[in-house]
Amino acid sequence: PFDCAPRHKNHAHYDSGAQVGHPWSRTKPCTDIFAVMEWKGGFQVLRRLLQLEPRGSTEPRAEDEEAPTATGETCEIARLPEELLSVALSLTAPRDACRAAAVSPAFRAAADSDAVWACFLPSARDLPPLADGEPPPRSKKDLFRRLSGSPILLPGGLVSMWLDRETGAKCYMVAARELYICWGDTPQYWTWIPLADARFSESAQLRQVCWLDICGNIHSNMLTPGSAYAAYMVYKLADDSYGLDSPAQASVSIGGINRSTRKVSLQLHAGSGQQRSTRRNRRRAVEDAVLPCKRADGWVELELGEFFCEGGEDGDVSFGLAETQELGWKSGLIVQGIEIRRKKLG
Repeated sequence: PFDCAPRHKNHAHYDSGAQVGHPWSRTKPCTDIFAVMEWKGGFQVLRRLLQLEPRGSTEPRAEDEEAPTATGETCEIARLPEELLSVALSLTAPRDACRAAAVSPAFRAAADSDAVWACFLPSARDLPPLADGEPPPRSKKDLFRRLSGSPILLPGGLVSMWLDRETGAKCYMVAARELYICWGDTPQYWTWIPLADARFSESAQLRQVCWLDICGNIHSNMLTPGSAYAAYMVYKLADDSYGLDSPAQASVSIGGINRSTRKVSLQLHAGSGQQRSTRRNRRRAVEDAVLPCKRADGWVELELGEFFCEGGEDGDVSFGLAETQELGWKSGLIVQGIEIRRKKLG
């Protein structure tokens, strides 16, 4: 009887003239969460539990005067129908649902239900297929754990997908083979090598170029509306790399508009010993440039830019990195791909 979309008083399903009794009464089940929320006491308890409002606040507010006391909350919560708890939890986020499971057995049953976790999963047509021989998840929560635990290759093997553990936002990595790499198909300049610690069957290794240009895109409808994203190039530098300390230009755009650019540096820090360049170039590379950082998987990532997916955009999200100003010879860059994942704000 419930869906995952929040309702408003003006919604056609809402009967503004109905007489709503005690919403927690088992004798008169309520099928509209906002009707339940109109009862001040129920609203206060759910807000405290779902938003982790401190119970022991030393500054009482007028709106709390009629709320149930802390000693009575356990009793009142025990009377809430599981369906109502499921609706309330489905309007939060995966992290909140997991935390709410510790409130009471009733909350735990609702927080583990398929009705809640189905709202945190992509639509059926957007779910990636699991690997052959992998046992199917026993529940929607197990499926979410699987999709947020490790990336899954999409058909074709050139894009991987996973879900952000905190929000359920869809995230991707586009393999180097799926990117546009200038001179990438010319063995004199680039080679393609398999690496045991890469997600894809091959990565691009730079032999020698003076014109470095790497870019790619995905369609905006692949992303989760209402989410902040950032694009990251995932790469390594060979021990004998050189020429990669000059500032590069990174860019991100949606639908060809709202293009943002920034100066970036491919080297982790100046004087790392991986580059055979002058000290002047090393200083210039880190000045006012975004620097990369090491990842737990042994690779390095460099943020190319960030953007916000409003939902409703119709076009490609484009991202790239280029160094075409210095035109010095460069070598030793190993590119696994470019990630598009949720940007953690703050």
